[in-house]
Amino acid sequence: MNSERQHTPMKNIILIGMPGAGKSTVGVILAKTLGMTFVDTDIAIQERAGRLLQDIIDTEGPGAFLLAEEETILSLSCRNCVIATGGSVVFSRKAMDRLKKEGVVVYLEISCGEMARRLEEHHNRGIVLFAGQGLFDMYRQRVPLYEKYADITVDCEGEDFEEVVGKVIEEIGGVKG
Repeated sequence: MNSERQHTPMKNIILIGMPGAGKSTVGVILAKTLGMTFVDTDIAIQERAGRLLQDIIDTEGPGAFLLAEEETILSLSCRNCVIATGGSVVFSRKAMDRLKKEGVVVYLEISCGEMARRLEEHHNRGIVLFAGQGLFDMYRQRVPLYEKYADITVDCEGEDFEEVVGKVIEEIGGVKG
């Protein structure tokens, strides 16, 4: 019965992936399409801290940012949500265990070249780069973590956001519920 489904909370859909993969944009469209609530953890971090992500990274360092990210994820209480995470969430086992327990984790996969192209001006985006680390190093470090935590991987290379949303919905068809 259709009305019954609307009133039954569904598991969350958690989007992970590189900065620039489109998690926030895909998340908004996906939530709208499925009638779910949208949560952007980067915005939640900014709201809790009262300042921009990049300011936290610049003034307190990547470690403090990762802690703020973990605390924000652990404080979330939502059901029937599409959750767009920051690209560095996979550095916290506690946060990822919590997210996996409460939903299906979808890795929005892009190549390093695509990421670099999308992030041409990344200096104010709040991207966690450790000392001496460039985008390529970050990419190599994170890919195995995304693959480890993903329930589903969706190739987003060269796709527009509507196509990615369609792929996600197709992939989660039998997983979500």
